[in-house]
Amino acid sequence: MLDEALDLFLGSRCVGCDRPGRMLCVECRGALSVRARPAWPTPVPTGLVSPWASEAYDGAVRALVVGHKDRGQWGHRRVLGELLAEAVRGASADLEPTVPLLLVPVPSRPGAGRQRGYEATAALVRSAAGRLQRERPVVVAPLVVSRGAADQAGLDAAGRAANVRHSMHCPSATLARVARRWPTAYVVVCDDVLTTGATAREAQRALESVGLAPVAIAAVAATRRTSRQVTRTVGLGPRKG
Repeated sequence: MLDEALDLFLGSRCVGCDRPGRMLCVECRGALSVRARPAWPTPVPTGLVSPWASEAYDGAVRALVVGHKDRGQWGHRRVLGELLAEAVRGASADLEPTVPLLLVPVPSRPGAGRQRGYEATAALVRSAAGRLQRERPVVVAPLVVSRGAADQAGLDAAGRAANVRHSMHCPSATLARVARRWPTAYVVVCDDVLTTGATAREAQRALESVGLAPVAIAAVAATRRTSRQVTRTVGLGPRKG
């Protein structure tokens, strides 16, 4: 009845199977991952810490991310936040559970948040933190700020790396507050989608430059990389341990 009402009054359809009703039907929601996996890009940016993701970036997950980031479909935040929380769980499974996790969202390009009306990635990180706080101490800190970079669409791995190089920094005032309150926290860089790893690596560099060494990268999803002869999902291998 709920699906029929949503179809009648809102004309909404599932982003996964196009069934009239909820924007993500029960069946498509149930098909999403319940555990995260390592998600190494190819090639791996030099020095990148272990990246984790809950899903491949295609199908329903891609529609959810695009809808949340670019179409104002804020209702997707709950599902995406759950997927990001699972990625953080995978990334922190071997860490001391009494030590706080410091989740650092990868920043948007300057002006992107104002244009959308909200910071999409930061919103997902806060949603994920709300779930994780039931299990261990978790703090969200927007430590990294973007100085600006061109749109990444259409760039290969080398182009993305060059585009974002030294485009991020950590404001000293924010850093000082975090250092006073959580001096021993584990730092995890968080993003919605891991593509080549260039953006996550730049956020990692910015944190390392001020003495904060991230222990992992966590993302909702990782893209499928295409080689010359075959398309395959890179790095979504067995869980560590």
